[in-house]
Amino acid sequence: MLFTVSAAILDAMNQNTLLIPRELELNKNPVEGFSAGLIEDSDLYRWEVLIIGPPDTLYEGGVFKAHLTFPKDYPLRPPKMKFITDIWHPNVDKNGDVCISILHEPGEDKYGYEKPEERWLPIHTVETIMISVISMLADPNGDSPANVDAAKEWREDRHGAFKRKVARCVRKSQETAFE
Repeated sequence: MLFTVSAAILDAMNQNTLLIPRELELNKNPVEGFSAGLIEDSDLYRWEVLIIGPPDTLYEGGVFKAHLTFPKDYPLRPPKMKFITDIWHPNVDKNGDVCISILHEPGEDKYGYEKPEERWLPIHTVETIMISVISMLADPNGDSPANVDAAKEWREDRHGAFKRKVARCVRKSQETAFE
């Protein structure tokens, strides 16, 4: 059995060498709201993405940079996503790490909050991740916050303190978008 698992992992590692460059082809048929590319041409496992704040949300007009870091056994395990641009959001912790179901390790949630099909599945792509992140910006999940302070403000003062902090992040993102 150990041989089978090892062979499967080796196969996945060989596949990700093919899958990751194929995912870069999404730039040939761009999806509205984001762009993605390698941080360094020599490293297929580290990407930079630019996410445009979705229309009709507090994040509208923002240009938010983030990094996607793929594990060596991708697509069996999800990439990690971290905003580089400051962003005030209930589902982004204070150091920028994104906390959404699609990026959680596959399988059962030990807390019983998420269904296995809501978590990472090898069929997900950079495009499905970005669509989920854009959706997260438009509709935060205040029930499962990574940033408790942002979630509290979002619930209690969405049109006051929360809105002001997001507006500051949007302005700063616009100023630093192309640095």
